[in-house]
Amino acid sequence: MPYTAVSSRVMYTLIRAFLVYVRPLLEFNSPIWSPHYKHDIELIERVQHRFAKRLPGYSNLTYKDRLALPNLPSLELRRLRLDLISCYKILCLTSINSSELFELRQSTTRGHPYKLFKSQCTSVVRSPFFTQRIINVWNDLPVNIVNFS
Repeated sequence: MPYTAVSSRVMYTLIRAFLVYVRPLLEFNSPIWSPHYKHDIELIERVQHRFAKRLPGYSNLTYKDRLALPNLPSLELRRLRLDLISCYKILCLTSINSSELFELRQSTTRGHPYKLFKSQCTSVVRSPFFTQRIINVWNDLPVNIVNFS
């Protein structure tokens, strides 16, 4: 397979090429597998870090500033967003039996009534897919976001 590169120096073209060709490869199957070791997260994030550093005029900025100017979220934040969307789809939109993956809390005193119960599982192998890593974030969402009606 021949190596091809984008030779444009136009910011919009470079960012669009990254979003179309590179980011889907980095986010592929992220609800099923998402790195939980800091080293693995840094390796994946380094791809976007190198891209942002090579944008014209961005080499002297910090990584957060480089992402803020073209309005790019970090890949870690994108993976979390995809996990939450997958959780919502399983709970509300699909015919998947959500009780096999999630257990709803019986009583909630604060927040939305769709809080998930987090079982005490220390083994990564036993936790089904993405459930253990998103339960805390899901339970902290405001009521107006988690509205199933």
